[in-house]
Formats: sequence, structure tokens, C-alpha cells
Amino acid sequence: MSARRVVVTGMGAVTPLGPDVPTLWSALTAGRSGIRKIKSFDTTSFDTKIAGEVQDFDATRYFDRKDARRADRFAQLAVAAATEAVAEAKLDQGVDRDRVGVSIATAGGGLQSVVETANQLQERGPSRVSPFFVTMYIANAASGLVSLRWGFRGPSLTHVSACASSSHSVGEAAEAIKRGQVDVMVAGGAEAVIVPIAIAAFGNMRALSRRNERFDGAQLPEKLQLTLRNSFEKARANNGA
Repeated sequence: MSARRVVVTGMGAVTPLGPDVPTLWSALTAGRSGIRKIKSFDTTSFDTKIAGEVQDFDATRYFDRKDARRADRFAQLAVAAATEAVAEAKLDQGVDRDRVGVSIATAGGGLQSVVETANQLQERGPSRVSPFFVTMYIANAASGLVSLRWGFRGPSLTHVSACASSSHSVGEAAEAIKRGQVDVMVAGGAEAVIVPIAIAAFGNMRALSRRNERFDGAQLPEKLQLTLRNSFEKARANNGA
């Protein structure tokens, strides 16, 4: 018996190159770089002052203000990207929610919340630590919030495997569909690790570029741009078949 065919029916993205898939793809195929000067904190004392940072993101487009304060940035980004994907795939209507699962990976999880809460504990004492901190820093916060947002009651998974996390997430989601466990998986990954402690640590590992004045010179070769366009158009055509 042949395996079930797995296709992509909707996509969503919030990236340094744009807040949605069309903007991201336009930038990619034009060969633009998403690396810019870091805006979220003062980099004066840092050797590396650049990163692929999602800038000007407004979480209140996807959460009310109270709920936004109770979600780490990585989970906010995941919900924002999932909103676009769910809408394109039309999963917000006419689906069996018991047969829809979520698999959103992360390597760093709620790192920003960990740092901020640790500082708050040290400065103001244990009574000032939010009870929501636990649900903000845990790695499966993104998958959980997406599942809750749309009432998806299939498996809620989180893969944590460093730089391969999102690849594992998408691969395992496809396998869940192939084996008939679910009909649909909302799969991907989210990170929000551009915080001082992470930039300092990776910088001291010599894992980050220090060419801070040449960050906008990175361009995709014309041949690679053409390959990307052809691959995207072929994938779109296959999914529409």
C-alpha cells in the first residue's frame, strides 16, 4: 500500500525579510539580505552588532494586550505566522479539529522571558515573579498557543534539536500524515534569541560575524535566485494540481 501523499496547502512567515510570505519571497528572489543593525538592545559594547532580527513586530495585531504580555516573543511570532498559514489553508472552517495537529519547533524557547524574569527575581524578589513565567519559557508554548487559538485537538508536538529543530518538525509532521495519525499538521519553527546574553555567548564562540559595516552587501547569486523562483513556481503548480 502506497503512503498517503502529503502536500503544503498554506504557508505563513514572519521574518527579517518581511511579515508575510509574499514579502519574504519577493525579498528572497531579489537577493536581498535580512541582516541589519540590531535594534532591540544597545550593542555598543558588543563585537557583533548585526543580526537577522524581526523588527517593528506588533504582537497586538494577534493578541489582546493582556495575552501579549503573557506570551514570549518566540510564541508570538509563531502565532503570527500560523495565522497566515491557517487562513491560506482554510483550516479555520470546515475541518475535523480532532484530525488537525500542531508541530512547532524551537531551539531557544522563551529565552527572552528567562532573562527578564531572572533579572526581576534578583532585583525585586520571588514575590514579583509572574505565575505565567512557566507557560512563557517552556519550549512547547508556541505549539500550545496555536492549538488553543484554533481548537486543534490532534497531537501538539515540539522538536528541540538545535539548528535542525524546524526541519525535524516539518519532517515528523509529514510522517504523522503519511501514517494516518492526522489529516493536517500546522508545522514549522519559531525563535527569538536576539537578546544580549545569546549574542554575547555566540560571539565569544566566534560563531558570529564581526563585519558590522558590510552586513547589507550580502546578495544571492543570480543563478541561485533563478533556482529559487523555479522551485517555488513548481511547488505551487504541484500543489494546485
